[in-house]
Amino acid sequence: MREILGDVRLVRGDLLDQGSLISAVERVQPDEVYNLAAISYVPMSWQQAELTGEVTGLGVLRVLEAIRVCSGISASRSPSTGQIRFYQASSSEMFGKVRESPQTEQTPFHPRSPYGVAKAYGHHLTQNYRESYGMFAVSGILFNHESPRRGAEFVTRKVSLGVAKVRLGYERQLRLGNLSASRDWGFAGDYVRAMHLMLQRDEPADYVIGTGVTHGVGELVELAFAVAGLDWRDHVVTDASFIRPAEVDRLCANPAKAAGELGWEPKIGFEELVAMMVEADLKLLTESGGHAEDWFGSDAW
Repeated sequence: MREILGDVRLVRGDLLDQGSLISAVERVQPDEVYNLAAISYVPMSWQQAELTGEVTGLGVLRVLEAIRVCSGISASRSPSTGQIRFYQASSSEMFGKVRESPQTEQTPFHPRSPYGVAKAYGHHLTQNYRESYGMFAVSGILFNHESPRRGAEFVTRKVSLGVAKVRLGYERQLRLGNLSASRDWGFAGDYVRAMHLMLQRDEPADYVIGTGVTHGVGELVELAFAVAGLDWRDHVVTDASFIRPAEVDRLCANPAKAAGELGWEPKIGFEELVAMMVEADLKLLTESGGHAEDWFGSDAW
């Protein structure tokens, strides 16, 4: 990422500190604000439920308030034509124990984790500020979006790193939880493009963003090992300690609204995505001598 740092201006702000966010918005005077910050690892949200609520839920309120205050918006005063546009990263985890499949913008929420609950709060709050203050505030209900930059604790990256470690002889086994869970996985770059398109519309609206196709964790594992020329059955061990307290079994997007109104569709398919991640981790481990942890948190990915 070093090649783009010259074009990036870093300004400090803290989702737990309202004053710092107001100060940041006042200093920058942005045209668009994208709130992608959250405690986004679902198992961690069970371990730190209160902090998840503060950051992932109330953090949205603080960002919206910073934009409202800096824009001089009140219930009796409409925003100006040059108002700041706000994007909230909502999540398919809000659907949780799904009521229908595939899920649309109208599907009721039934979150199954503190993370999902906090995201639902932020989602409804974004709608409320849009309807109450006339703010250009939208939510993208994004299904799982992955890339070689994904955190090592998430299942897709855990699999791609695990496969690379086995292939290069650093590990012999990969321990995983529920192999039958299904997700709608897409490429993060495609989803960022959708975020930007949402803020270019004349009128604000919320959109489900996903591929519309689900794949099981078992399918992900089989494909990832095959990319490395290995049989997953020789290396994968199921470990009950990785099972969630309340599992979300199957999530699948219906992105018809995004396709029709934004002209958006994913460009990278599931097989290409998995191959991209495995090949990137094989390269990473080869170059780091097997010490991939030395790269996490750096600007290498």
